Amino acid sequence: MTATVVRKRSALTKGQLPKFAPYIVLAVALILGAAILALIGFNGFGWGLVSAILFTVGLVAWSGAVEGARKAKDKLATCLVVGAFLVALLPLVSVIWTVLVNGIPGLITPGFLGTSMNGVTGAFDNKAVEEGGKVLGGIYHALLGTIQITLLATVISVPVGLLTAIYLVEYGNDRPLARAITFFVDVMTGIPSIVAGLFAAAFFFAIVGPGTKTGAVAAVALSVLMIPVVVRSSEEMLKIVPNELREASYALGVRKWRTIVKVVIPTAISGIASGVTLAIARVIGETAPILVTAGFATTINNNVFGGWMASLPTFIYTQILNPTSPSNPGPSDQRAWGAALVLIILVMLLNLGARLIARIFAPKTGR
Repeated sequence: MTATVVRKRSALTKGQLPKFAPYIVLAVALILGAAILALIGFNGFGWGLVSAILFTVGLVAWSGAVEGARKAKDKLATCLVVGAFLVALLPLVSVIWTVLVNGIPGLITPGFLGTSMNGVTGAFDNKAVEEGGKVLGGIYHALLGTIQITLLATVISVPVGLLTAIYLVEYGNDRPLARAITFFVDVMTGIPSIVAGLFAAAFFFAIVGPGTKTGAVAAVALSVLMIPVVVRSSEEMLKIVPNELREASYALGVRKWRTIVKVVIPTAISGIASGVTLAIARVIGETAPILVTAGFATTINNNVFGGWMASLPTFIYTQILNPTSPSNPGPSDQRAWGAALVLIILVMLLNLGARLIARIFAPKTGR
């Protein structure tokens, strides 16, 4: 009986590669890749590229010899898909690794998150480099400015975007106005961020006067970039609300506006909140419109409607472009990388928050 079972298993596995075949091919590809690169000059990227090519060729050739052309084509397609995924992942991993390596020293500097650049001059940076002391100055003013500007932009954008989406879905009915709004939303989605900054600067130039740079102007510029994202995400979420829910509400004699408020929006609130959070993450790192509309400052400004205001993107820009000490740019680079790491952490938290909000407010299923 045991011999019969063994023969059946052999018949079933005949013409198939063993499960450990990819690992053997990978080990051989890595060794051969290292040997080839040693002859022409070894580097990590080249080693990975040559090894990937050798792995693909080896696995496909082995599969073709054992399993046939059909399985070999399947292996080739799998290798190409996985390879494309890894190539797309490389820039992300590289950026994160670079920012972590360069940003952690600035982030762990005492006072980096709780102090501003007020009173910090090149003499302090020269002293820190020459004597090996602590790098003074931090991003508190820029972090505070980023939060205030983004919060005001959200207050402007969310009502406008949500009400526009409600009109398009519930009242538009493919009317000329609805088609025009859809067209202009599509156009606004692709405009460069600097154009939004110039628009806000010109708008307040005509109303208030020339040279007006405040956090509120920057918030208006960011709202121009946020509104299309909010409209598009909210519109798609409202469209997927089943019409049966609306009809059931109308059948009970509920008015349309109340149906929208009590039935449609609560059903779609998960996707709407997630879209708003992603819109915030999209604009929080914008640099060009902030430079044009809010300028940059080294002190704390709690008034978003008056005076120049710093933000994390402009802080990074100025620290790299105009170091506090031109002769010793190291401390400025450290501050810039630390601010970049904080900005990436904020964007990551916003994306995680979007997922959490979508899960919390998702319609409950089951009995």
